[in-house]
Amino acid sequence: MSIRYDQRFGFQQEIREKGVGLVFILSAPSGAGKTTLVKEVMEQLPGLRFSVSFTTRLPRPNEKEGEDYHFVSHSTFQRMVEKNAFLEWAEVLGNRYGTPRPDLEKLKQEGVDLILDIDTQGAKSVLKQMSQSVLIYLLPPSLKILRERLMKRGLDSLESIKFRLSNARRDIEEASTYHYVILNDRMEVATEKLRSIIIAERCRWSKDSIIEENKKLWEDKDG
Repeated sequence: MSIRYDQRFGFQQEIREKGVGLVFILSAPSGAGKTTLVKEVMEQLPGLRFSVSFTTRLPRPNEKEGEDYHFVSHSTFQRMVEKNAFLEWAEVLGNRYGTPRPDLEKLKQEGVDLILDIDTQGAKSVLKQMSQSVLIYLLPPSLKILRERLMKRGLDSLESIKFRLSNARRDIEEASTYHYVILNDRMEVATEKLRSIIIAERCRWSKDSIIEENKKLWEDKDG
């Protein structure tokens, strides 16, 4: 970011759309629309990178290796656990999911912010390890609509859907502990809210560097 001086209007903040090395953690019940939301925001805001998790489950027909997940064997996953390669990991319905540990200094140098898709328990663990993490919870309009979405997409068995809905009820109670909560009743509105949160947090975390970089603009040369 930079600040420029305009003689007509005074100081104006000029936003360069780049990251500052932040970690945005997005949590939501399965079927709440977080995948679509993240893709929409990443198309609109440069300087964002999605952290692709590792999983031991088999890929679904519409999923791509390295884009949706890194699909690995149980033995490979276990070796990564032993090497402390994950920020957090968990087992769900017999399969394991892990968030790779990012290089924060490299992200900062590249001007990139990271978006993580993590459940509420994993989010708490990451926040303890990285204080610059921003927690965002995506709420579905209702559990009834969430159930309808899960049924419609046809990716889960009835037993799995019941399990996901049970988890959703429990996880939603954790939403109040997050920094931000977005209700996804309209995708375009939810997208704008997430976009605004990211821009605001970039401004907040980079305020010291903005001041330092632009001190000369504030010097009174005639004084």
